[in-house]
Amino acid sequence: MPHVSHQTVRLGKGKHHSPDQGACVMELASMLAGEPFSDHPRSVSRPIAAFLRRYNDILDDRRRQDLYPYAATAVRTEAGSDVEDQRVQRLLSWADDLWLHRRWPIRSGVLSARRRRQRVGHPEAAASYAIRAIPKLCEETHAATLALVDELIAIGAQESADAQPAAGSAELAPLL
Repeated sequence: MPHVSHQTVRLGKGKHHSPDQGACVMELASMLAGEPFSDHPRSVSRPIAAFLRRYNDILDDRRRQDLYPYAATAVRTEAGSDVEDQRVQRLLSWADDLWLHRRWPIRSGVLSARRRRQRVGHPEAAASYAIRAIPKLCEETHAATLALVDELIAIGAQESADAQPAAGSAELAPLL
């Protein structure tokens, strides 16, 4: 059986025990970072990793393969609490915007604000909230979601290298 590497592994849904079984986007990131095979690589920002793990699992096989470059760009995005908090806030505001455009009753808006306050600093909960806000999987929402990941990565890049924000907007409102 040939050895599976980061160049030959196929992205798949869920958690895997080894690259021979496939890898999710974060398991591939751990391989690229030279870390132990895991879907929680230490070198990847917690909010980015949480969001990409969940997004990986809701995608179909064809779109999931679009995540390959994100495994590489997510490596070395771990950051201090200020940057990580900014990323969590961006996930929450992106999701809030999606829910708002669905025109849910005002009660949902109040509940959303309460949940948002509870989720500050909790990347896993913020990522789940953002994933649930995606209205449907199609090419437009996929592109907008990948643009959000670009934004999340750029937040840390701005802090460390004075980089410009990612080109592309994560707006989904016209798609709803």
